[in-house]
Amino acid sequence: MILDNRSPVPMTAPAQRRGPAAPWQGVIVRRALLVDVAAATTAVGLGYVLRFDRSIEVDLFEPRGGQYVLISVVLAEAWVLALGLAGSRSPRVLGSGSEEYLRVARATVGLFGLTAIVCYLVKFDLARSYVAVALPIGIVLVATGRRILANRLHQERARGEFQRRTLVVGARDAVVDLCRRVARAHEAGFRVVGVCLPGGPGMPSPVDGVPVLGRIEDAADVAHAHDVDVVAVTASDGATPHALKRLAWDLEPTGAELVVVPALADVASPRLVITPVDGVPVVQVSPPGYTGLQHALKRVFDVVVATLILLVVTAPLAVLAALVRLTSPGPAMFTQQRIGRHGRPFTLLKLRSMRQGAEAELAEVLDGDVGVFYKPKADPRVTALGRFLRKYSLDEFPQLLNVIKGDMSLVGPRPQVALEVAQYDDVLRRRLYVKPGLTGLWQVSGRNDLSLDQGTRLDLYYVENWSLLGDIGIILRTAREVISPSGSS
Repeated sequence: MILDNRSPVPMTAPAQRRGPAAPWQGVIVRRALLVDVAAATTAVGLGYVLRFDRSIEVDLFEPRGGQYVLISVVLAEAWVLALGLAGSRSPRVLGSGSEEYLRVARATVGLFGLTAIVCYLVKFDLARSYVAVALPIGIVLVATGRRILANRLHQERARGEFQRRTLVVGARDAVVDLCRRVARAHEAGFRVVGVCLPGGPGMPSPVDGVPVLGRIEDAADVAHAHDVDVVAVTASDGATPHALKRLAWDLEPTGAELVVVPALADVASPRLVITPVDGVPVVQVSPPGYTGLQHALKRVFDVVVATLILLVVTAPLAVLAALVRLTSPGPAMFTQQRIGRHGRPFTLLKLRSMRQGAEAELAEVLDGDVGVFYKPKADPRVTALGRFLRKYSLDEFPQLLNVIKGDMSLVGPRPQVALEVAQYDDVLRRRLYVKPGLTGLWQVSGRNDLSLDQGTRLDLYYVENWSLLGDIGIILRTAREVISPSGSS
């Protein structure tokens, strides 16, 4: 099957390009522009006010204060312009996540770097205190405003608004996989309206509710006929460089965007390096970093942060331990052997949330259904206080001692017992490549509300794509979950 074996039937209007972009794209761009203007103006305004005495009468031609009025106006306008030139307000980027914030950071740092160079060349002594206020405040305000807008956009897209009509083209299995991922990631803004498969419309659709609109080689004609915004080409035998180039040419009159989905899944962008080889972009995938300097930094980070948290929560934990003893017979602390990194067992610590002797009742509660991830909901063994502790994850805080000792990390896949680990296949065994965590990507993404497949995919994604910055993000999301829990039991 070759993408450029096109049907001889010509497109309806090959010379006409579709009209302006969808109205919603203008809406989200204008929102971002208003945020940028407000953030830049506020930042430079605060920089000026905090740098100069507000009691001094401002004269536009006064050597220092007056000059900074003009500098502030020009800098605010240049900042907004730089954010636009960096593409941070592109509809393709808004609400997409890290790429939007990277562009904001690059534009901001680039602008202030250029400003410093210009001031040096013209021998103008730009006040460091002015920059020290305006720069960080501006970045925080822009990032916060963009985050608020992204949350709003994601909510609108979850309701079916502000989405791009998408045609998925490729081999049957690859098309099914991509459609499932698009359905899960509604915040990305793709709505699949049809697919193009080998065999064409005569074939049954492999995706519920999504019709087969044509053959692979008819993708451009189908995009034009169905007013498609995006054509996503996934893995197929015919997706050659020449074929994709021809498809891009054929899509130009339709105004549709071409998206090429590589045969890679669950690989974070920092691990991808694109190198052009004779005009062909070659994607190099760096191996996961299970050892080395980064993990040494992770260990230092774990010990420092766990120690600080433990200093704060020691007194509340003592109170909770006393309540556990008072409300049910037995010790306050529960210990259990779990499996850690590389299959090494260790003793896990928790505040007891079940009645004493609950482990002996496990088989009865599960009724023989002991899978890899067994955790019965509405467990009758949990005490009244235990339900409260579990809801807010307070029973897990003694594991900070496991982190300091080195058995666990602050972030990682949750540790499991030997019975579960014995059922791992080769894929799940990769969970043991890193230390188990006090919290993890699964826990902050829905906890028990996620299916087993979704949860294990998140755990494996973390193992493959770990980063210290990602750990910080998960810890912050965990704090939010503790305050406002979801999916706990």
